[in-house]
Amino acid sequence: MALRHIIKGRLGFGTAPLGNMFRAIPEDEARETVDAAWDAGIRYFDTAPFYGAGLAELRLGAALAGRPRTDFVISTKVGRLILDEIETTASRDFGEKGGVFAHGRPNRVVNDYSADATLRSIEQSLVRLGTDHIEIVFVHDVAQDFYGDEWLSVFEAARKGAFRALDRLRDEGVIKGWGLGVNKVEPIELIMALDEPRPDGFLLAGRYSLLDHERALQRVMPALIPAGLELVVGGPYSSGALVGGPNFEYAPASPAILEKVARIKAIAARHGISMKAAGLQFALAHPAVAAVIPGASKPSRIAEDEAALAEVLSSAFWSDLRANRIIDPTAPLP
Repeated sequence: MALRHIIKGRLGFGTAPLGNMFRAIPEDEARETVDAAWDAGIRYFDTAPFYGAGLAELRLGAALAGRPRTDFVISTKVGRLILDEIETTASRDFGEKGGVFAHGRPNRVVNDYSADATLRSIEQSLVRLGTDHIEIVFVHDVAQDFYGDEWLSVFEAARKGAFRALDRLRDEGVIKGWGLGVNKVEPIELIMALDEPRPDGFLLAGRYSLLDHERALQRVMPALIPAGLELVVGGPYSSGALVGGPNFEYAPASPAILEKVARIKAIAARHGISMKAAGLQFALAHPAVAAVIPGASKPSRIAEDEAALAEVLSSAFWSDLRANRIIDPTAPLP
């Protein structure tokens, strides 16, 4: 089933910040942020066990408790089991993302993409979320940024384990859809080249934004629609760099990225356009994009995202971005 037929609305809520991403978020602030998303009409929530070693799922489940379950959609992820054992966050081997959830729960996190671990992970997520079902499950981070040169062997383990298990759960009606949740385009290219299994779509974070979209646009997007597949775009603000934050790709932004942001900001200012509106509406303009899921850790961010989606952007603005070679000439525009 196409993702847009499962997901409610084109603007969702990415819950990675609720796992204490980069900073410790007070419980009341996390709850108020989810409440603000609900009050704004957002009904699609993406989460993962990896986000704070289960913290994001726990907070999301608590915030959604008591709301009609048929009114909202949840996607979560598999590939990592959260154990009751305690470990220091410094000892965790998360590749390039080692310090992202340093403020999360101290539970031990184990990478496991086997069929058995996939089923166990879903069971654990159901408990943390306080729900009896999950609509979409993404296989998390089977890519170079977490596994380096070993990523292909991890992908193969997932192909024999998680992929087949999720294919079966989808065909049995236990879940409505599954795919990959990654920060790199290569795993998506690889799975689309296989005869089996049959994913329903993908969550691609950080690879279809104003700051970085060329590889996805040329190597992934053209094949999606003919195959009946779609993307959820995560990280539309590129870890915050697009909207004035210090990070890009979960690390301090390089001078080249900061210079590109400054160029976009100058053009947006000339046209009276907000950077959030530019980022969100660019991602949603591609017909293969089912939804976009910016993360938020404060209620005010939800209001900003809603306003950005409703903002009217002129064709002259997009033309300026093209003329300044910020947007690929073949990228669809609003």
